[in-house]
Formats: sequence, C-alpha cells, structure tokens
Amino acid sequence: MKEVEKLYEMLRKMQEPKGFYFSADKERVFDLLSGLIENKNRYGYMCCPCRLASGDREKDKDIICPCIYREPDVEEFGSCYCNLYVSQDWNQDKVPHVYVPERRPPEKFFS
Repeated sequence: MKEVEKLYEMLRKMQEPKGFYFSADKERVFDLLSGLIENKNRYGYMCCPCRLASGDREKDKDIICPCIYREPDVEEFGSCYCNLYVSQDWNQDKVPHVYVPERRPPEKFFS
C-alpha cells in the first residue's frame, strides 16, 4: 500500500495544478493506481489499467497514463474513461456522472 500512497501524492502534486484531480472515490483511485503499478512492473511503463496493453511501448503510447484521451474526456464529461482523473465540478457533483465512451480507435485494440 505504501507504493500506492507515494504514487498518489506524487501524481496529485503534478496533476492538480494542471486542473486534473483524482476522483473523490479514493478506494477506486487506489485500485487504479495499483493497476498502474502492476502494469509498470509488467510492461515497464504505466499504461491505463482500464485498457488492454500490447506490451509494445510505441503501440501503447496513447494509453500511457495520463493517456492522450484524458484531457478531452475531462473537458467533455468531467472525468476520464476510467474515472481516475476528474474535474473539480465532477468531484463536487456539479456535472452528471455519465459513462465516458472509449475514444481509443478500435484499430489500436488489436494492433
């Protein structure tokens, strides 16, 4: 758990000034951060735990956290695909918590 807490603090300090916050659901956040750590141990990079990685860093570069889809997701829906990063409004229930559709092109899934 110590590793997850360290990652949480490091990423929080880096991302909050950019306007990206962790979800208020800390249990979910810690599960996702555990997945990032597991993927880093498995692949050598922290790819999104909500997507299938190929193990090829170049092919997966769009899903290395924070993925390239985070910014448009948070802008449009208040949350990224996996609900790790959210806006302040999302955390304060000022925007509806709707399903965030997958932006990753289907051809990336099997490449």
